[in-house]
Amino acid sequence: MKTIYRKSDITEQTRLSPWREKLNEVIFGSETKTGRRFDVILIVMIALSAVVVMVDSVEDFHNHNADLLATLEWTFTILFSVEYLLRLLCVRNPWLYMRSFYGIVDLVSILPNYIGLFLPGTQYTMVVRILRLLRIFRVMKLSVYLSEANMLMTALINSRTKILVFLYAVLTLVVIFGALMYVIEGSDAGFTSIPRSMYWAIVTLTTVGYGDIAPITTLGQITASIIMIMGYGILAVPTGIYGSELMKTVKKSNISNDACPNCGAIGHDDDAHYCKYCGHNLNHLSSN
Repeated sequence: MKTIYRKSDITEQTRLSPWREKLNEVIFGSETKTGRRFDVILIVMIALSAVVVMVDSVEDFHNHNADLLATLEWTFTILFSVEYLLRLLCVRNPWLYMRSFYGIVDLVSILPNYIGLFLPGTQYTMVVRILRLLRIFRVMKLSVYLSEANMLMTALINSRTKILVFLYAVLTLVVIFGALMYVIEGSDAGFTSIPRSMYWAIVTLTTVGYGDIAPITTLGQITASIIMIMGYGILAVPTGIYGSELMKTVKKSNISNDACPNCGAIGHDDDAHYCKYCGHNLNHLSSN
């Protein structure tokens, strides 16, 4: 549940030192020339670092260029580490930024290489840096897509209770059908246990049909046919639930490209005066 801030609830925000204010404008402000240039350079570096990680997973290329790839990976990691520290330094409330979506992504994108020093192989998870490319929506002024994304996310959140109830009902059916097929078919047909039979029920109910397990008795085939038919109807239910909620949340709003200087959050309405996450005054954003 989000906290609603009122003017009377918000104390006067203290400004940062001039150099930190300037740094904040460069790192978090995409409306200024320097801020836009910084974000474009950052996006190019993120894309290149993701390519390096993917190429490094190719065995032949890794064997012939191991030293070069390692150097590039550590160079990007150090640069992103410095960038993350600068973000914490120039934001007014570092803890709020660390807890934000982009703050978590920024941190997760640099941790794998350090963890890889102790757990070899985990460095390949650095490909998660590709999530940082979501900033392109702000940098390229594609704020309309942020509005659409917010609308989709709102509909998903609003429908989560109904979807969870639906998934519980599906899980119940899986247990029942799994136990039933275990009794009907037995181990001779591959239904060696109820959990394995439940796996078959999930594969069949979702219409995936791997074929690694199949009923051989007439009664089992009839039961499987019923499950297959039910699968088509079941797949349509969450789509209908989500579609209904989406129709209720179709309300467009203008989204600002700038980030809150206090917590680093983005996605505020153009006419918003205060950050909806931390309550910081946003009036200065419109004056940049």
